[in-house]
Order: sequence, then C-alpha cells, then structure tokens
Amino acid sequence: MAGPTLRDVAKLANVSIRTVSNVVNGYAPVSDELRARVQVALDELDYRPNLIARNLKQGRTGMIAFVVPELDVPYFAELAREVIKAARAHGYVVMIDQTDGDGDKERELLGRDSRATMFDGLLLSPLSVSAEELRERGNRVPIVLLGEHIYNGSFPHVAMDNVAAARDATAHLLQLGRRRVAAIGDQPYATGETAQLRTAGYRQAHARAGLEVHDELIVPTAHFHRRLGAEAMERLLALPEPPDAVFCYNDLLALGAIRALTRAGRRVPDDVAVVGVDDIEEGQYSTPSLTTVAPDKGEIARRAVDTLMESIRGELGPPPEIVVPHRLIVRESTAGEE
Repeated sequence: MAGPTLRDVAKLANVSIRTVSNVVNGYAPVSDELRARVQVALDELDYRPNLIARNLKQGRTGMIAFVVPELDVPYFAELAREVIKAARAHGYVVMIDQTDGDGDKERELLGRDSRATMFDGLLLSPLSVSAEELRERGNRVPIVLLGEHIYNGSFPHVAMDNVAAARDATAHLLQLGRRRVAAIGDQPYATGETAQLRTAGYRQAHARAGLEVHDELIVPTAHFHRRLGAEAMERLLALPEPPDAVFCYNDLLALGAIRALTRAGRRVPDDVAVVGVDDIEEGQYSTPSLTTVAPDKGEIARRAVDTLMESIRGELGPPPEIVVPHRLIVRESTAGEE
C-alpha cells in the first residue's frame, strides 16, 4: 500500500501542494503559521519523503563521502559519528573511506573515473595530495577539507586553531610551575602541517612565559600512535635532565607516554605532568585520566557538512576558512587525584 503523498498532506492542511513541497524541501520562505499547519498534517499522516525520487529529480545521489587517513585513530572514528549525525539531518547518507595518508590513494580518489563520482560531495582529510592536484581533480565534485595539509584558501576548510590549542596546553603546564616541558609529535616534513602548527604553539607559550625552548625536548614522531608516544617518552627519560612535563600532540601519544612513565616508575603527574589533544573517550578512563585539549567535534562536523551542502546546492561563495572552538579539559594527568 502506497504511503501518503504531498497531495494528501496539502488536502489535510488546506494548503497548496507547492506550499507542502516548500516546507518539506526548504525551498522557499513559508510563514510560521503555514509551516506549523503543514507540520501537523505531516505528523498526522506520518508522511515520509521519497528521498530516492527527490535525489534523482535533482541529479543527486543523496550520499557524501567522509575520507580520512586512519579509521583506527579514535579521533576520526568519533568525528565520523558526528558527521553521520550532521549529514542525516540533511537527509544524506555517509560512506566512510580510508586512504592511509597515501598520496596514490588520495589521487586515485580524485581521478576522472574514481568512485568519488558516486557521491554528491567529499569531506576530505588529505595528507599527501597537493593543492594544485586538488584544483585539477577536485572540480568534478564539491570538496570540504578537514585537517591542516591544505589551508590556503583554495577550498572550504574547517579546523580548530592548532597554534592556539598547543599554546593553551603548554601554558597550562608552565602555569603549574613545570620548567622542562617536552613536546612529543613534531613532524618537520611536507605532510606534517598539523604537527608543525602545534610546535609553533608550544614555542609561543614558552616565549610568552619568557622561557627558553630546549630543542632536545622536542621529539618527532612519524605518526600519532600510542607506541611512538611510549618510545618518545623513553628517549626523553634517557636525557641527563629529563622533562617534568610533556605536551603530546594527540591523546594516543599521551597515553603511550603515560605507559612508558609508569613502566619507568615515574608518577603522573607528580614527577611528570602530561597533556594530550583530541579528547578521545579513552582518555577519560585511563589511569590517570588524561588532561586534553578538546576540539568541538560536533561543531566541526556540523560546519563541514553544512558547508558541503551549500556547495552541492551551488550556493557557496568564496571558500570559507572556518575555525571551530576548543577548550582545555583538566584531569588527573596534570591536576592529580581529586
């Protein structure tokens, strides 16, 4: 049995079919009184729009892709959940893909005959593809960028202020009276823009406090993984004068660092205070619980999806640079047990 139609809703609400269509699809302004009347009829009839038919009529698929380097990094998994929620509010389905940060996979995704043409738009967190390659290949499908690999105004971009986030994390440690604050996660190479911004914030916090940065306390890592955080912490503990605090460029590095400190018999935060970035759920339940810089993942997802929808509809002007807020969440790894 067929479900209720727009005509049925219009008849019950005593309005035109066009008015019902405008309310359902958000095409044109409708008065509050008419919108409320139509909504009552929609609810009473339990009307469900035929999204497949609507998308075919508009030349769309009703699907977007969320493409990230590593799905097993909890930050991306948690962000994916928010992206799905935000896209669902627009009637869209999300497909999630992983590139491993590999340039060939990123370029393949953007190719003329790639699977990207299956989607109305891409939310992309690239690590290797260049802005020039994106401009050449990305004109076939709307793209919104996440992360820091490309943030030169060529494409819509959504991110937190990584310099300010790192500065806040480091300043917190300095305000605790720590004077040998290490940094784990620098990536001084072409695809390490996020890490480089966080190193800049780390240096700025020291400069504002009138303190010198000791370069031996800045330890690079190829990836933001737990094992590399532990190995970097072991290097720092082997110094003639080890650090009394460490700013890790994500929570996984911080959890690895805490594990290495525990194995070495160092107390956190009594001997070494630790801060991470990302506010992944795992950090709330670690021992000790992890102080972290929390980007507003829900806001990142909403702004990115909303911007992509504008681009899909052809309503987006110059590519916006959208900076979302962050906050420092102080837990046991710097404050001690309550």
